[in-house]
Amino acid sequence: MTADSCNLVVLISGNGSNLQALIDQSGVHGYRVAGVVCNNPSAFGLQRAARAGIPTAIVEHGNFPDRETFDGALLEAIDGFAPELIALAGFMRILGEAFVREHAERILNIHPSLLPKHRGMHTHQRVLAAGDKEHGVSIHFVNEELDGGPVIARSRIRVREDDTEASLARRVHRLEHALYPRVAGWFATGRLQLGDGGVYLDGRKLPSAGIETPAPTGA
Repeated sequence: MTADSCNLVVLISGNGSNLQALIDQSGVHGYRVAGVVCNNPSAFGLQRAARAGIPTAIVEHGNFPDRETFDGALLEAIDGFAPELIALAGFMRILGEAFVREHAERILNIHPSLLPKHRGMHTHQRVLAAGDKEHGVSIHFVNEELDGGPVIARSRIRVREDDTEASLARRVHRLEHALYPRVAGWFATGRLQLGDGGVYLDGRKLPSAGIETPAPTGA
């Protein structure tokens, strides 16, 4: 695969800060953001895509009678951009099993916790309520289980005594924006694969918790 030859399609629902990070780093890591698909027509991320000259498609889930029909329309929109890699970036819909099977082994998701801890929503609140000493971000391949696919990479921070949900969110966002483009680049350049036995980077099987990457300065 030559530089910038991997077509990346990003799925969003809202602000799109991770979309912006992927756009900003696209010339560095061997992928190009070929399209953005969104289920929310008022999402600010659509403006980010427009500013970057990236085509978009809107598939509103409320316009469909069931998940199967929505997934079919979503697949059609995504496939219109000829994806080689799909990245979920704040996409607030659970993908159906048929969708996941269609693009098995090339869907990434980013989750604001140190998986397998705190799957699902409101992770910053739950970290504080649990008294956790560490928090962070995980990137994983998507499977049929919510936030349960094989972990590729994690990055962590220490929880400070004065942290709030808002301050944790800001600090974890810094981790996300540094790590997601990097992992997408691993896939785009052929270094990262999901095999029968697990996740492989440069031909070596990763531990079940993925590879640990240092937090960026200031996180």
